[in-house]
Amino acid sequence: MSIKRRSARPFADLVGPALADALKARGFATADIIGHWPDIVGARLSAHSLPVKMQWPPRPKGEASDAAPAAATLILRVESAFALEVEMSAGQIIERINAVFGWRCVGKLRLKQGPVDHPAPRQRPGIPDLPPEASRQLADDLSGIENPSLREALERLGRQVRGSPRRTKPATVKPVTPT
Repeated sequence: MSIKRRSARPFADLVGPALADALKARGFATADIIGHWPDIVGARLSAHSLPVKMQWPPRPKGEASDAAPAAATLILRVESAFALEVEMSAGQIIERINAVFGWRCVGKLRLKQGPVDHPAPRQRPGIPDLPPEASRQLADDLSGIENPSLREALERLGRQVRGSPRRTKPATVKPVTPT
């Protein structure tokens, strides 16, 4: 009997199959256009617009199955104050999207005005201050490391580990049954 070893895999490899059905329902073959939206339209417009759906036209009857599909319509949700700016930049946005994919997948944009919800960026917790004794002990532990970048990274890690509150399992008490 052989044992299959599991190794670490990128998170994207695990999430991709889970998102595939949701993306497919919205007409997206992959999450590329959503994930690269800030790169495609720039930070200013990406903060106020978001791709919602790709509408593909039906294939004409009798068309070869290996023929490239007709260009889709990309539906964007845009905050009303930026709708005119996105509309004026539509040609450039379409060109950039098609350049990312390497073929003419988007032929036109349709704008839907409404609020654009972007998740708030997560705040990283600060590195805690250590008591003077713990700080000296950490400096002593790292004194033998010559590479300054490595020493700095290990110092940050040490401060995080030594400065975070200890998490211990609560003691379990087994009930005593009378005999």
